[in-house]
Amino acid sequence: MQTIVEKSRYFIRWFLIDTLEPEIALAKCKELNSQIPPLYLLIILNAVAAAYTYRDLAPAYLTIGTLTPILAFTALRLTSWVRSRHIELTPQQAIRKLRQTAVLAGVVAALYVSWSFALKSYGGITEQSHVAIVITTTVFGCVFCLMHLPQAAILVMLIVTAPYLVFFLSKNQEVYAAIALNLFLVSLVILKVLFNSYNAFVNLIKSRTELATKHQETERLNSENERLSHTDFLTDLPNRRYFFKKIDKHLEAVKDSREPFTVGVIDLDHFKQVNDTYGHKTGDQLLVAVASRIQNLDLPDLEICRLGGDEFGLLFLGAPNTAASVAQTICDRLQRPYQIGEMSITIGASCGLAKFPEAGETTHELFDRSDYALYNSKTTVRGSVTVYSADHEAKIRSDRAIESALQRADVYVQFQVHLQPIVALPDRTITGFEALARWTSPELGQISPDVFIQVAERTGQIQRLTVQLFAMAVDQISALPDNLRLSFNLSAHDISSPETVGRLLKIIKNHHIDPARITFEITETSVIDSYEAAETCLNKLRDAGCRLALDDFGTGYSSLGYLHKLPIDCVKIDRSFIANLDDPISGGVVTSVLNLCRTMQIACVVEGVENLSQLDALEELHCPFVQGYLFCPPMPFDEISESLASSEAIAGLPLAPKNETKHHHQAAI
Repeated sequence: MQTIVEKSRYFIRWFLIDTLEPEIALAKCKELNSQIPPLYLLIILNAVAAAYTYRDLAPAYLTIGTLTPILAFTALRLTSWVRSRHIELTPQQAIRKLRQTAVLAGVVAALYVSWSFALKSYGGITEQSHVAIVITTTVFGCVFCLMHLPQAAILVMLIVTAPYLVFFLSKNQEVYAAIALNLFLVSLVILKVLFNSYNAFVNLIKSRTELATKHQETERLNSENERLSHTDFLTDLPNRRYFFKKIDKHLEAVKDSREPFTVGVIDLDHFKQVNDTYGHKTGDQLLVAVASRIQNLDLPDLEICRLGGDEFGLLFLGAPNTAASVAQTICDRLQRPYQIGEMSITIGASCGLAKFPEAGETTHELFDRSDYALYNSKTTVRGSVTVYSADHEAKIRSDRAIESALQRADVYVQFQVHLQPIVALPDRTITGFEALARWTSPELGQISPDVFIQVAERTGQIQRLTVQLFAMAVDQISALPDNLRLSFNLSAHDISSPETVGRLLKIIKNHHIDPARITFEITETSVIDSYEAAETCLNKLRDAGCRLALDDFGTGYSSLGYLHKLPIDCVKIDRSFIANLDDPISGGVVTSVLNLCRTMQIACVVEGVENLSQLDALEELHCPFVQGYLFCPPMPFDEISESLASSEAIAGLPLAPKNETKHHHQAAI
């Protein structure tokens, strides 16, 4: 019983068009827009034809007076549907229109059935048959034209066929009974066809809707995948792939106008030190904080992406002459302290910029030029912004020539190792030498060490160069008295490479030289760049018996920390402090470092001593070792050998006595 009630309620709601889905309502209106106007035209033509048949048989008030307002109403509905064909409806408007159509269909059907029954009182069998044909064709037309709105079709069929069934059955004649049965069966078949067509239509619309929904979901997922593929997982900034695609797209957009824009690269200074000191988790938290600060920048025409690690890309579409100031604003903002948990961490940021079209006309060229400008910032003034210029272009071409010559160079033929004495105070005797490379290219002439070492580091040739130059230096020191030591510089690439360290130790072993005679000089910057790998390699050198010296002390950012962390035997004070020794700050730094070294019982060498006043001041400070042009410039080994052979002295300086006992901190030299 409950099921019957529920079905009855559902049928009532269905008949009142209360259960219609929005997509189906819109589709029904669209179909009816093309089918109802012909239906109204069919009704008008059939009614006019019937009226014409009865023009001389029925009264004028029936054939003209009654029919005219009915035809006018029908024509009005026809016009209304024609005018509304191209109007976009909302689902609610569509449902209201369908309800209105169903009601008006019943009204129109009732009007025409009433009028046709009024005509049956006039005329003979022929005219009445014509009316029956008119009614039948009209019903069929209504049903098929209204099949997308079955409520209206059923209502029309009931209003039209029910009176005729009653009429035929009331005659009590077999012929009329047969006609009534035939009409009933035909009506059932028509209803069956109607619902089959309607269900197929509804299923088609649902299928289309599902496909459209799936298509939208697919597009949404594709868009989400596209967004994820262009987003950095850690910082939620656009990533490297997005950055390069964006540049490619913008280059295509300005291909004809050649409107200038700027590409930049920002690198965080001392970020690796944070990773090494506090761990990668803290490093990741710092990157997130950096990204948050970047996202909060209110700078128009600027897009910032994370390229990887601690490197970020800039795409600035604003006026090129403001790009440097915008980039400097970003660097300054990033240099402010970050609160990570309970720690306050401060880092720096350096930037390189390249402008289109001056610096390059392709994505690759612009990025490479901006990266070169960044390298210039980091090697000159950290925290600054460098704009790629014609001078940089000239230097790149020069570096390429040097790079090419270096790749082809026979190190043992074109390179020399010069030795500069390290002098002990106050007796002013030579205790060892620092090995300094010199290169004379047959193509380019003499190349400054600052230049070719930088090129070798950037192009990955430094390790080959280090090993071969060290072998040459060890050859030379092996030929000198056993109490003389050798200091040799290592780059960041060298001290982070176990393979290179292994080859250096093998050279020492093959020459049968005491490892204690070898001091490897490193800079704190080289350690900062890769602390964990550097610490492992430096401990390996120290365990083998070699000495370690921290070069250019005082020019970095955390020298004291590394004095405690690393197995350092010697500190070399940078020449920049000696040049301004009269300055209270520089003099104070030198005094403090000398006292620190005495406290820690490690050796200390002051570099860059060039005049007697500097030497006198250092002797007053009880400086143990000095090095500089005042005593001797770097000399070829042949000159040193000749000098020792003739006078057992170099530049007038005697060698330290072989049997002299020195303090522990002096023995490091």
